[in-house]
Amino acid sequence: MSNQKRILTGIRPTGPLHLGHYVGALENWVKLQKEYECFFLIANYQVADYVDDLDKINESILEVATDWLAVGLDPEISHFTVESLVPEHAELAMWLSWFVQLGRLQRNPTLKNEIDALGNKPVSLAFFNYPILQVANILMPKAHLVPVGEDQLPHIEMTREIARKINKLAGHELFPIPKGLVGRVPRLVGINGPDAKMSKSADNAIYLKDDAETVKKKIMKMYTDPSRIHATDPGKVEGNPVFMYHDAFNANTDEVKDLKERYTKGTVGDVEVKTKLFDAINTFLLPIRDERNKYAQNKKIVKEFLQQGSSHSSQVAKKTMQELKSALNLGY
Repeated sequence: MSNQKRILTGIRPTGPLHLGHYVGALENWVKLQKEYECFFLIANYQVADYVDDLDKINESILEVATDWLAVGLDPEISHFTVESLVPEHAELAMWLSWFVQLGRLQRNPTLKNEIDALGNKPVSLAFFNYPILQVANILMPKAHLVPVGEDQLPHIEMTREIARKINKLAGHELFPIPKGLVGRVPRLVGINGPDAKMSKSADNAIYLKDDAETVKKKIMKMYTDPSRIHATDPGKVEGNPVFMYHDAFNANTDEVKDLKERYTKGTVGDVEVKTKLFDAINTFLLPIRDERNKYAQNKKIVKEFLQQGSSHSSQVAKKTMQELKSALNLGY
């Protein structure tokens, strides 16, 4: 058994991953996989909002795993896990639900926002179950650290609350009290403006698999400073998505500084600013695209990595459930 501390983190399989996923999560994951034993979870129990498109969920499992490989996650030193291949997640979630009142779930800001986003669509019971499933995901491998997006921090706090309750009942530390870790850019805005987070559902994302032509089209139509009519008008840098992306992806800090200075003076146009942003993002995406294409043409090995990681996670899960049942006298 590894003596390394453990990480659990994951993504719902709702489609390919985008730049927001990278700066908010994946960038950290790639660095941390060498320091921790990492369990990277594809949370396919937690996509009830896609119940009318089950084929998309299955396709997206491979899309997510392919993107993971493309950015540098290594299945030889970490564990790529499909949630439904480890049914103990569902069992643990059922036991954990004893420790959470419905009102606590209803006050969860992330859950409230996601239910609001459904609009007039009916809300399934699964929506109230999924925060408990996330707690089970984290506690199952006894994770110490959970790298997440900023909007997922309420789930970490709930996990900490439940872990403390169970540890108290057990009379010893059965579960570590996990900490959350937010990425370098906690919330990357979408290409359509500063008020919307980049997301697949909002159709405002640049995907890791987008080709150069697609990336250029998206960048050239990006929202900038609406008060700036002419290239000679002084523009605002703060809250301007184009400059937010420059800060996140343009490694040439001198160029970014120069663009900002000229933009605020009205001596550079949006076209030049966006063209240089395209150059930076396309350079960033080139090696990711190359790796992705390699794995996209060999789905068999991607599936093998998922089976391999899920098998390991299953053994870990069985041990955790045995320990929980023994500690709380839940065995029959």
